Amino acid sequence: MLSTWENLLIGALALLILFWMQPGIKAALARSRQAPSDWGGLIVPLVMVVMFVLFLIAMV
Repeated sequence: MLSTWENLLIGALALLILFWMQPGIKAALARSRQAPSDWGGLIVPLVMVVMFVLFLIAMV
């Protein structure tokens, strides 16, 4: 188990990193809102995985 001061140090470090990366996170979220959606890039591999799993189940 970690002691109290170690937990506080880890929490302070996590907050420092979060505040340090905040401008980059905001910019990435703004870019993702403006980007065109590409559902085909998600659906096609997902369907392929489901079909492969069903194939494996059918082979048993």
